[in-house]
Amino acid sequence: MKKKKIRRLLSGLMISFGLFGLVGSVQASKMVKIDGSSTVYPITEGVAEEFQKVKKGEVKVTVGISGTGGGFKKFCRGETDINDASRPILKQEMEVCKQNGIAYIELPIAYDGLAVVINPKNNWAQCMTVEQLKKVWKPESQGKKFYWSDLDPKWPKEEIRLCGPGSDSGTFDYFTEAIVGKAKAQRGDYLASEDDNVLVQFAQREKGALCYFGLSYVEENKGKIKAVQIKNPKTGKCVEPSINTVKSGEYQPLSRPLFIYVNVKALERPEVKEFVDFYLKNVEKISKQVGYIPLPPKAYNLVKKRFEKRIIGTVFGGEPEVGLTIEELLKREAKH
Repeated sequence: MKKKKIRRLLSGLMISFGLFGLVGSVQASKMVKIDGSSTVYPITEGVAEEFQKVKKGEVKVTVGISGTGGGFKKFCRGETDINDASRPILKQEMEVCKQNGIAYIELPIAYDGLAVVINPKNNWAQCMTVEQLKKVWKPESQGKKFYWSDLDPKWPKEEIRLCGPGSDSGTFDYFTEAIVGKAKAQRGDYLASEDDNVLVQFAQREKGALCYFGLSYVEENKGKIKAVQIKNPKTGKCVEPSINTVKSGEYQPLSRPLFIYVNVKALERPEVKEFVDFYLKNVEKISKQVGYIPLPPKAYNLVKKRFEKRIIGTVFGGEPEVGLTIEELLKREAKH
C-alpha cells in the first residue's frame, strides 16, 4: 500500500511539474523583442519596465543595444518586433525589409541632441565650429595626430584623444552627415563603442578627450564631463546643448528626432500591439524622466493616429537628414 501511495504521489508531482512547465512555456512565448539604438534604449527600457509591472510577468520584453544599423539588420530579417532608431530608416535597409516581406510603421517618439563632449579640466574649448570638428573627424585625417592648438592657436598644445559611437550607431550616421557632410564618412582610428557609458568614462578620464554622443548621457553625468557649445552655422551664435535649445531649434545642426519602427506582422500578436499602445501613451512622461525632449502633444496625437490607421512606411526619403526641427517634423506628420 505504501509503495502504491508513493507511486501516486510521484505521478502527481510529475504531472504538476509538467503543467508548471507548460504554463511557463506559454508565459515565455509572450515576448516582445526589441533591439537597436543605444540612444533610444533608456526610453524603451523605461517603457518596458513599466509595461512588465502592469502585466505582472505575463509578458517579457527584451531590449538590446546593437546600434540603429545593427538593429535594422535584425529587424529587416524578422528577428525582432520593434527597432529603436536614432535616425530614419535608410534606402538599403528599406530594400532589405522589402525583400524579406517586412512591412513597418515609423513612429517618432522624442527629440534629442548630439553633444560634443570634453574633459572637465578642459577650460579652453568653450565653443567649437562645424569646420573645426570636420578637420579632426573627416576620413582624410585618419592616422594624423591633432593638438588642440591645431584648431585654434590660442588653445594649448594638448593632444586630442577621440571617442565616439561605432559605425552601427545612428548617432555615428547622424554626426558624420551633419559634421563631415556625408553619412558614415569618418576616420576610424578612435575609441569606438556602442555603449555610451564607455564613452562617458573615456571623456572623464582623458584630459585631451573630444567625444560625441547623445545629450541625455551628458544630462545624466553632469560634473563628470563637459559639453561644448556649437556655433550655429545659420546664426553664427554659440549655443549650448540643452533640452531648451534643442526644443527651440537653436542648437543646430546636432538636433534630431528619435523613432521606433514596428513590424506590422508582429502586431497580430496581442502582446506586441498592447506594448506599442502602452508605449505611445507613456513615452511623453518617460522620455522626460530619462532626459530627452518630448514631442508636443499635437505630435503625439498624430503619431497615435498613424499607428491606429496602420500607416506603413516612412515620411523620409531614405537619405540622412540633419537640422530637422520639431516644427518641421510636425508638418511632415500632419501630411500623413
